[in-house]
Amino acid sequence: MSEGAISKGVKMKRVLWICNIMMPVIARALSLPYSNREGWLTGNFNRIIQEKEKNIELGICFPIAGGTPSLEQVNPLLVQQVPCYGFEEDLVHPERYDASLEKRFAEIFADFKPDIIHIFGTEFPHALAAAKVFGRPERTLVGIQGLCHEIAKVYQAGVPDRVFGQVTFRDLVRQDSLKQQQEKFVIRGEREKEIIALAGHITGRTAFDRNATEKINPGAVYHHMNETLRSSFYEGKWEEDACEPHSIFLAQGDYPLKGFHVLLKALPILREHYPDVKVYVAGNSVINDSGLKDKIKISAYGKYLLALIRENRLEEQVVVLGKLKEEEMKETYLKTSVFVCPSTLDNSPNTVGEAMLLGMPVVASEVGGIPDMITHGEDGLLVEKEKEEALAEAILKVWSKERDENGLTLAGRLAANAAKRARITHDGNLNYQRLTEIYEDIGACQ
Repeated sequence: MSEGAISKGVKMKRVLWICNIMMPVIARALSLPYSNREGWLTGNFNRIIQEKEKNIELGICFPIAGGTPSLEQVNPLLVQQVPCYGFEEDLVHPERYDASLEKRFAEIFADFKPDIIHIFGTEFPHALAAAKVFGRPERTLVGIQGLCHEIAKVYQAGVPDRVFGQVTFRDLVRQDSLKQQQEKFVIRGEREKEIIALAGHITGRTAFDRNATEKINPGAVYHHMNETLRSSFYEGKWEEDACEPHSIFLAQGDYPLKGFHVLLKALPILREHYPDVKVYVAGNSVINDSGLKDKIKISAYGKYLLALIRENRLEEQVVVLGKLKEEEMKETYLKTSVFVCPSTLDNSPNTVGEAMLLGMPVVASEVGGIPDMITHGEDGLLVEKEKEEALAEAILKVWSKERDENGLTLAGRLAANAAKRARITHDGNLNYQRLTEIYEDIGACQ
């Protein structure tokens, strides 16, 4: 049997993962800090190395920022007998294509000799470099996360023109104004289209990402596959009577697409009904201006958010939590009374899935792939994007104490149904089985 001819269930398939992050298991082997934001990768890694009957020999590629550790240390690094290959990439400027990545992937492919490459995401230059060098669309699988070319179209996200065109000192120094950010997404979007065109197989999970990728590459085989979320979110349960009344959780608010400004505009409406309303925001803070150094570092979007807060006297209503670890995120979900996702565009945000897994009421924009996650009125509420009045109205409905014939409030009913749905969508066993089925299907291709 030739190297490329693989009979289903007979020969081990050599599958090379091409990841956007350094997985925790690799970082620990190198004594480096790590992020758990893609814990589902770890879950699938553990399953693959434990279940050899699936006939998969795994290899992993991962980015190294700033050349630490050196490539010589990871050429390859064996982690639980899995060869792991590093590649150097400028993660701060993903809009810049680095042709030297092609040479590195040629070296990796020559060493590992993959039958299948599985590229997770289209956001970074390494994805295009890997697809170009491998040159076998019928054995190239690309997993869709976000879609840069679609994000570029709506990046302004309802921010006024006067703000979108503003440039602060920080924006000037970093060459990172809102318009420049949008231009970078345009560049990344064009590269993304090249990646999708080079892939014979696509994994996605929403009608939105399927339609978008089919327009670019109608000949690619689309494989529906849901994501398994971080393990801690499968334990614990949101309790309506145990959370802080009239509290809102927003998982990210550092750029316009995530809709922090829309929520801030909705807050005065909510405060008229509930003066104790409070918003907790996770992630990078862009509204610090307590000292001269902070004022110099603030972005145009940060200034806009601050203006909204001050104009409406919302200082006591808004709490920015900064970057949270996995358990801290979970604690914040459980202590707040509604999770809000006011994005202008999202494919299938993991934060929505995490909130639903915990059995929490969710209010989200009816955009992108979110309607594939939530059925309005059954397991969450959907609202028109960039409409603060609609957002406020939906949140007020969640906070209503009116009960149905079963004695449930709307929040209680939405939360219970959300947990049931999410347990199916994000079932780790089903999703792992689906992944191995996809590898079998691709491996069976001649």
